[in-house]
Amino acid sequence: MDDGRRQAIYFAPPAGSPLARFGAAWLGWDPEAGAEVEDLPVAGLPLPREALVAAPRRYGFHATLMPPFRLAAGRDAAGLDEAVAALAAAQAPFVQRLGLGWLGGFLALMPVAEPPALAALAAACVTGLDGFRAPSPPEELGRRRAAGLDTVEEANLRLWGYPYVLDRFRLHITLTGHVPEPARTAVEEALAPVVALLVAVPVPVAEVCRFAEGADGRFRLLRRHRLGR
Repeated sequence: MDDGRRQAIYFAPPAGSPLARFGAAWLGWDPEAGAEVEDLPVAGLPLPREALVAAPRRYGFHATLMPPFRLAAGRDAAGLDEAVAALAAAQAPFVQRLGLGWLGGFLALMPVAEPPALAALAAACVTGLDGFRAPSPPEELGRRRAAGLDTVEEANLRLWGYPYVLDRFRLHITLTGHVPEPARTAVEEALAPVVALLVAVPVPVAEVCRFAEGADGRFRLLRRHRLGR
């Protein structure tokens, strides 16, 4: 999968965990198995579930640490895995409590509070692995700028290929695409009881994962690298 398709470094819940199973069933796509799964029925949704999950489904259930990128010339997936393994080994595992929240019009699981270890892990991925990232094509930069960036975000885009990194980083596990304002309360109320038990206990952050984009445009989880310091 290192033939020009995008790579990404994500956090994904532990394999087989209730949170991972929920995410696969909600999105209808299991990135670790690389397969569609039976949809999760959720009562009370004001919009079809398929419409709500269409955008996040292709990326799988995850939180971004280093956004999707194409490999730089002379780099390959094996070398990237070696670098991620070394980076992960230097980071201490931690736990993170999550809750439902809205970010830019989409519903996500987000940290109730962000421990310093979380920001440090994300920053290490973005800065420590940047040598593997090919420069972003102009059309991609244009799409990012179309959203409206401030001076810090523009600087991040130029330097790291993505606006929302380092001091603008906000961990989130996306659950929906953009939801129209009138439907947001009903969407959140429908999902709140479904995720209540899943977020009642902190989630262990003990691995970082390499995802890669398949020929079908969907991302798959290819390697897990344990944190270990």
